[in-house]
Amino acid sequence: MSERGVIAPVEKQVRVRAPIDHAFAVFTSGLTRWWPHTHGVGGKPIAKVLLEPKLGGRWREIAEDGTEVSVATIILWEPPHRFVMLWQVDAQWRPDVAMRSEVDVQFFAEGPEMTRVELLHHKFETMGEAAGASMRRDVDGGWPGLLQRFLAEAESNRS
Repeated sequence: MSERGVIAPVEKQVRVRAPIDHAFAVFTSGLTRWWPHTHGVGGKPIAKVLLEPKLGGRWREIAEDGTEVSVATIILWEPPHRFVMLWQVDAQWRPDVAMRSEVDVQFFAEGPEMTRVELLHHKFETMGEAAGASMRRDVDGGWPGLLQRFLAEAESNRS
């Protein structure tokens, strides 16, 4: 951390062999196909993971028993180029609407069949020093594998 208490952001990127519209749709509308159902915050087996595609929309986990948990809220929605979510999960991986780290995902067309996806997870300091540092470590290790799952889904499921 710096002297100002800012925790370094997590920055990741992947290149997807797919048009920008397709990459954005798979990341958002196709979330349940690539997000591992073992990576949830609701404490129950997950049946679906959904992202409501709109400003104010929520990232929701729906458990096998029908229980719903909100994980994030969309605060910027600019398809197919960008969306930003408030990540409302605490350092123990439980839902908490008071948490305010942000996930900013941008999509850049690098040609008609290639898209660069840049993910920035930041503002961990809003969680407090220890909790923010813990969340940063967790997501720094977690996002690469998740992005690889997204990449595989986006490249294999092109319609």
